[in-house]
Amino acid sequence: MKTLIAAIALASALGGSAQALENNALQTFATCVGRLSAVMEHQWMFDGPASEKTNTSRAHLLDLVAAVMEPEQSSEVLQWRISGKHAQAILLSRATFSDDADDAAWARAQALQFEQGCTGLLLS
Repeated sequence: MKTLIAAIALASALGGSAQALENNALQTFATCVGRLSAVMEHQWMFDGPASEKTNTSRAHLLDLVAAVMEPEQSSEVLQWRISGKHAQAILLSRATFSDDADDAAWARAQALQFEQGCTGLLLS
């Protein structure tokens, strides 16, 4: 929540750029909700207990989306969530099922980097 407050304070200080900063934060939060949804679904198949922690992080990001989203942005937010989920699911699928070990390792590293980037937005 402190991250959100800092972002809003910064947006207020920037005046004309406030809407752009809020939209960027909203897109980041929404994309991360999608990414964590894909991670959670992947974990249901391969690491059930980890899915609970991911679900908690996802719920906190949903709270951030709700805090900064205007009602008329719901379609755009849904699209960001779907795109984030799709991209993360592709990486996780490549990491798990690729016959090319180098490709699987690259996809695994990318998926983990995106996941950590999303969970890093939250205060522990």
